[in-house]
Amino acid sequence: MTALTAVTGLAVTAAAAVPAAAAPGPFVGPLHTVRTVASTVPANGDVNPYGTALIKHSDGKLRRGDILVSNFNNKKNLQGTGTTLVEVSPHGKVTPFARIDARHLPGPCPGGVGLTTALTVLPGGWVVVGSLPTKDGSAATAKAGCLLVLDRNGRVRETIAGHGINGPWDMTATTHGATTDLFVTNVLNGTVHAKGGIVHKGTVLRLTLCAHGKDQPPELVSTTRIGSGFAERTDPNALVIGPTGVGLGRDDTLYVADTLGNRITAIRHASSRSTDAGTGRVVTSGGKLNGPLGLAIAPHDEILTVNSGDGLLVDTAADGHQLAFRTLDTSGTPRGAGALFGLAVDRDHRIVYFVDDATNELDALTSP
Repeated sequence: MTALTAVTGLAVTAAAAVPAAAAPGPFVGPLHTVRTVASTVPANGDVNPYGTALIKHSDGKLRRGDILVSNFNNKKNLQGTGTTLVEVSPHGKVTPFARIDARHLPGPCPGGVGLTTALTVLPGGWVVVGSLPTKDGSAATAKAGCLLVLDRNGRVRETIAGHGINGPWDMTATTHGATTDLFVTNVLNGTVHAKGGIVHKGTVLRLTLCAHGKDQPPELVSTTRIGSGFAERTDPNALVIGPTGVGLGRDDTLYVADTLGNRITAIRHASSRSTDAGTGRVVTSGGKLNGPLGLAIAPHDEILTVNSGDGLLVDTAADGHQLAFRTLDTSGTPRGAGALFGLAVDRDHRIVYFVDDATNELDALTSP
């Protein structure tokens, strides 16, 4: 049975005054209900859902309007060992999309398979998901991993390793004709060696892929580091904490959830720049942010983030004003801590989908 929960949220800052007729209000303004869509636990028992991606076109096993979810932990709850992707319809039907066997990959993936929040669906039904694997769920055994490229039927057809990929943690993508840019955050640069100490080596990479049709996986043609210097560290509860969610605005600005910095930063000219912007410009910090993790872009370039520290979703304007917030999870102590990761926006139906690690479910923030 679908569970409905009322959620609260207040405007926390006000944008510059504009005529009432021109102000659409924040994207989450009319959204006050959390609805359970479905459990994300597949037959093999994987838990800890991380990545969340809305499917925009039907192709093979992929159905338009469904949501793909990646699992980070196995049934023993060991981090960095999850191997499954599930597909969930808006009405709660769950079907397995892929179970990935690290022993039978078409290319290298250092350390094996542990599926992260880095998840996107490209034209032609190509699914790209990040892997940050461990042997036993501990940060001490974490390895660089890779990006796994699956076809529309859930078969791994390609791996992308090296080229600066080191713990791919989250990802977004944009396509221009036959070319796709993947923007990937990386959180393992020096973190394992630091044994819990903070290092400022987190990066954002732009990987440019060239499409070769539906039957041939896209080819990596270039890699550019466009961001660096983000704080990161290992953590016994979250495995690793570092730059997480990324989303691309209409003006080619890449927004980054700098989790340890408790802020959102912006890297301009993300698709065309040839230089490293460091951590970029600070868009907003503090306020209702509390360790932002997942990030998605809503209409009018509103930046939606979910907190690792308290179960809140925060809606921030591109100019940095925090417009509104919603409580998505209140479990545990502190309330909602550690529950939220990936999220995806269905603009057509004004729904925000998000995974809840406390319940191992896909949920939706909707209007009443």
